[in-house]
Amino acid sequence: MSEIRLTFKEMCAKFDVTPRTLRYYEYIELLSPEREGRSRVYGAKECARMTLILRGRRFGFPLEDIRQWLLIREKEGTEAQMHAWIDMADRQLVELAEQKAQLEEALEELRALRGETARALGLG
Repeated sequence: MSEIRLTFKEMCAKFDVTPRTLRYYEYIELLSPEREGRSRVYGAKECARMTLILRGRRFGFPLEDIRQWLLIREKEGTEAQMHAWIDMADRQLVELAEQKAQLEEALEELRALRGETARALGLG
């Protein structure tokens, strides 16, 4: 089985990110592709890191927290960093639960207003 070797363009397509995003992640050193002349080549490690970066973004974590997560996942993190990660995750879980509750409340209000308006128009 051959090792993964993606070009810059292929990496953008695979992860559905813009070139600007990919360059930024490299700039802030979340990704470090190999260089072949002026070209970048992304291997399995960079693909795995990108998967984790995007997962962290989906969870709502800031990029610096994601950096810590990547260090821990690669076993470079210390036990103290792992405890810090658990604390960050706990805080984010609370934040996401609060956002979910606010969203549910907004949905209920919108449904009620829509229902009132539909009834006023005789639409039931």
